[in-house]
Amino acid sequence: MGSDRKVKIKESNNFKGTDYKWVVLITFWTFVTSMLLTLFADSVMPRAHIGVAAAILMTFISAGIFFDIIGLAVATASEPPFHSMSSRRVSGARQAIRLIRNAEKVSNFCNDVVGDISGIISGSTTAAIVARVVNAYGMESIFISLLFTGIVAALTVGGKAVGKGYAIKNANAVTYQVGLLWHYFRKLRGKEERNGTHQ
Repeated sequence: MGSDRKVKIKESNNFKGTDYKWVVLITFWTFVTSMLLTLFADSVMPRAHIGVAAAILMTFISAGIFFDIIGLAVATASEPPFHSMSSRRVSGARQAIRLIRNAEKVSNFCNDVVGDISGIISGSTTAAIVARVVNAYGMESIFISLLFTGIVAALTVGGKAVGKGYAIKNANAVTYQVGLLWHYFRKLRGKEERNGTHQ
């Protein structure tokens, strides 16, 4: 046989070393946000109408899937194409580059923080819906609880499975759309700041 070859595994350029300042900051805000949302869910959801609770539930399930797509897309996107776009002054290209260069933070926020918050609200909302259904129709609470928990878990996992495939296949496109949205947000905020200085 021929001589052995050393195979080097190229590490992703989308991730850098651990930013401990970010870790402390995101941990603190996740702690505060989770407490506030848990308080909201436990106090408001039990009194909410079934239709309202179902709408809130679907909103947070969808948000979890949507942000999961963004987090994975940014983590797997390729930076070079955006340099070409940026040199042609394409709107959103510079923001897309910044997203990719901070992929670990974007992924942490989208996949972990938003994912956990969506899970908190989904769990509380599901419990509220189960309680309302049991009280309204006098059905067995254990059966309804298992049914709704299974449905929510299936929608969440199934939705994220579809979303992950889409994110990987369209990583650059998704990242660019987020960068473009960020661009217009900054532009709008800049106009508001200029308007504020003239007043």
